[in-house]
Amino acid sequence: MDQAEWKLLKEIAELEKTPQGAYNIRRNGALDSRNSTANIEITTKTEPGKSGIDIRIKPGTRHESVHIPVIISQTGLSEMVYNDFFIGEDCDVDIVAGCGIHNTGCETSQHDGVHTFYVGKNSKVRYVERHYGEGPGTGKRIMNPQTVVYLEEGATINLESTQIRGVDSTKRETKIVVGKDAEAIITEKLLTHGAMPVAALTSQVISNVPAAILLSRFTDDYRGLLVGVNIGGAGTLVASLASLITFREYTKHVKGQTGRFMVLFSAISFGFLGVLLVAMTLWMR
Repeated sequence: MDQAEWKLLKEIAELEKTPQGAYNIRRNGALDSRNSTANIEITTKTEPGKSGIDIRIKPGTRHESVHIPVIISQTGLSEMVYNDFFIGEDCDVDIVAGCGIHNTGCETSQHDGVHTFYVGKNSKVRYVERHYGEGPGTGKRIMNPQTVVYLEEGATINLESTQIRGVDSTKRETKIVVGKDAEAIITEKLLTHGAMPVAALTSQVISNVPAAILLSRFTDDYRGLLVGVNIGGAGTLVASLASLITFREYTKHVKGQTGRFMVLFSAISFGFLGVLLVAMTLWMR
């Protein structure tokens, strides 16, 4: 793998080298490398028309993990992958998945995946899935994940999905069938990079303080969020409570000059916002 592909692995699976334990790395539509362990077996699907793998985890397996990342660096590649997980009873395991696309061309690169989990009685599964896109090309980076979960009695699954950045289109479907005393927890993070411009623009509509509260629920990029809502106080009149108070006091003491105030305020404030957006974008690179 080249440097760009290792970067994808680091972004989606936090891997800087070949992982310990069980793993299956899929690269440009084919198997790149694989390792099974005494308790976790990974095999290629044999069903006609289905590309993917089967992961079988023995009953009683605890404190083990399996990595199954997918990376695409070939522009124009489109694939549909089926991965099935058979987790035995009384397990406690982590599964790290995800897809990274590095697109340097003008054609669309797309990964569609169906992950089906059969979780045995009283087992606990933590499933982490990250999506990441990059590359100088104009071609789109598309990922459409489907997750199907069947939980037996007392089983638990924690689904953590994160869309990091650079994905042009995503359609996510999730189906969970829960048995007696079973539990499913779903956590989704949709805006984990580039919160600064979003925060600044959102502030123009609902003011910067409400924007900070709203967007904090959807992002881990708190640095970008903090910068965005601060510079987002410039721009429209409603972007900052201080601007509204200033406008109220001005119209109270100066009659018949509302239009002049709005023209002058908007010109200065939007100019200031533009300068700050450019400056902070360069600074945060």
